[in-house]
Amino acid sequence: MKWTSTRIVSVFLTVFLLLVGITGCNLQPSAQGPRQTFFVGVDISGSFEKSGHYDDAIAFLSYYIYGHLNNLGELEEPRELFVGAIGGQIEDEPKAFHPIHEFTNKSVEEIEEDLRIWFPPSDTLTDFNSYFNQVARIAKERNLVLAPITLMLVSDGVPDVLRKEDIGKREAYNQIDFSVLEFLARKLTVRLTYTSPKVADNWRKYTDRRRVRLWAVEAEVMEGWNSQFDEGKELPEQDRLWKWVRDNVDFRPRSA
Repeated sequence: MKWTSTRIVSVFLTVFLLLVGITGCNLQPSAQGPRQTFFVGVDISGSFEKSGHYDDAIAFLSYYIYGHLNNLGELEEPRELFVGAIGGQIEDEPKAFHPIHEFTNKSVEEIEEDLRIWFPPSDTLTDFNSYFNQVARIAKERNLVLAPITLMLVSDGVPDVLRKEDIGKREAYNQIDFSVLEFLARKLTVRLTYTSPKVADNWRKYTDRRRVRLWAVEAEVMEGWNSQFDEGKELPEQDRLWKWVRDNVDFRPRSA
């Protein structure tokens, strides 16, 4: 059979298109990027309990963890999950981080019960820097630095380790140290929830950060999650709730 230039080009294009189709099918899942690692921090200081938001925060966090673990409403299923306390009786007190295995295959009610047992609001201090240091250590030890990392902080946001007369001033929030997180992963987001509007604004204005993305959601906004339920629907069908979470808590902010 005689091969003309036109026939050769036609065969080449056919093979090329087949390869593109096969390659496209094989690469489609990975095109979405690697799944991120979630670190959840729970403020167990007495000041957060006195703010009146502790109970609502634990209840919301139970749904938040359950929704992500079960990929409900397009919430991203994490590669890894670690939940630890933000605080201690003394400064720089290390805390245990509960891994993803302790939440998998549990109901919302079971997750909430565990959170209340593990994280009673009984500590003296809210120590963000100690929490950040422990996150960095775990991420490096477990080689989690190649994928995106999200820190979900449930706290009033007030840095209790500082002198009370400094609270609310620029110097107080300048001492919240993001340096261990700056180059920990190619993309790292800190989500701060249940603060007052003033404290959220202090984090935005006065914390020194470069690559770390910060998203703050005030307590008045967070308490709106409870009104998103549709009676009679199972959790996988609670579209309004999961959309509220995506739009208000899991919003993707820009870097500083």
